[in-house]
Amino acid sequence: MEDTLRRLGAALPEGLENFARDLRRNVHSTIGAVARRAELVTREEFEVQSAVLNRTRARLEALEARVAALEAGGSGHSPEARTSGDPSSI
Repeated sequence: MEDTLRRLGAALPEGLENFARDLRRNVHSTIGAVARRAELVTREEFEVQSAVLNRTRARLEALEARVAALEAGGSGHSPEARTSGDPSSI
């Protein structure tokens, strides 16, 4: 898109350079507004959220492994009793 705008600006007569510059700014502004309305995110925002998700996933897996190890350790209660809703089984 930027390349197309540059070529368009280069094809205009010299007196219209300001017009081309304004056109480029307006197109960028419009594209930005459309992107915001469409709830698009920048690559940087995507990478940050992806990293957060990966850390959360790793922590979840570690906690699941810990729970499985605790359950396998034989606390005297069966896993079914813990999920039965009986507070004394927890």
